[in-house]
Amino acid sequence: MKKVALIPARYASTRFPAKLVQDLCGMSVIQRTYLSTVQTGVFDQVVVVTDHQAIADQIIAVGGEVFFSTREFESGSDRIAEAARNIDADIFVNVQGDEPFQDRQSLDDLTAVFSNSEVQVASMMFSISAAEAQNPNAVKVVLDKDSFALYFSRSPIPYIREKGVEISYWKHVGIYAYRKEALLAFTGLPKSFLETTEMLEQLRLLENGVNIKMVPTTHQAIAVDTKEDLERAVAWCLENKLF
Repeated sequence: MKKVALIPARYASTRFPAKLVQDLCGMSVIQRTYLSTVQTGVFDQVVVVTDHQAIADQIIAVGGEVFFSTREFESGSDRIAEAARNIDADIFVNVQGDEPFQDRQSLDDLTAVFSNSEVQVASMMFSISAAEAQNPNAVKVVLDKDSFALYFSRSPIPYIREKGVEISYWKHVGIYAYRKEALLAFTGLPKSFLETTEMLEQLRLLENGVNIKMVPTTHQAIAVDTKEDLERAVAWCLENKLF
């Protein structure tokens, strides 16, 4: 199977303007995301999908490949689908552009599930505490017996009715892997009711009967959404001597 990582890299950001071009120990956030994705060795090709010349220039400067979006998109999956149409590959992974430290084992595990022909879409999750599950910014997922997603929510799910019941909460990690046909089909679907209600694009798939295989990971990525996140990323970078 040919595996391609597509990194959606939108310049505008509501909470942290131009966050992807911010300096992170001598390289920008998007440069580190691109290079760490390449260095995992998981992919046959890595492409940054962007709408802005500044991001493109930074990726070209480190020898990377860029695809320019031709219009504005509502989600990262919609953005990468435009690029995927013209790439001959079996599996496409949507790697978040604001997560500069990618993990080889997690991405390897994610793409490995496609050896099962029934898997059309896959994503990742990690275990969190009951306290963290109360945070609406932590998207939770509940599973069936075969680890396919039953539902995603910003609410703490499942709800504990009886005290003393032990519950495992799973937080969704927003990295998606698709077979090409599934990715292109997904972006052709209208925005769904539950997607609009919870503001979670993956619910569009579930509402249309597309199963999502969930893959556990222990890697907790640093997502740069705020200046405070960037400070954490810099600290991690210095601690691990990535400069």
